[in-house]
Amino acid sequence: MVDQFLVAAALFIFVITTAAIIHLLFAHTIERLMAVQLLGTGSAAVLLLLGSGLDEKALTDVALLTMLFSAFSSIGFSLRPKAHRSAGGAKE
Repeated sequence: MVDQFLVAAALFIFVITTAAIIHLLFAHTIERLMAVQLLGTGSAAVLLLLGSGLDEKALTDVALLTMLFSAFSSIGFSLRPKAHRSAGGAKE
């Protein structure tokens, strides 16, 4: 049985996350790291709500993998050389 409230909540979180991602993608480099975290967290929330609302257990596994990939991408951003972190890409 489909739980319409959970599906509606997933849609709401999807729209809010998409709007925040669009706003953050035009920001500085450090805020792009936050955009990656927001994308991982928002997509995991959407997948968990859809998994519960549609009674699909596989979406829970996909949500956990999304969070794992988000954590690895944040580590990758933080381990970048200092020369690539500046907004212009010039060496400091």
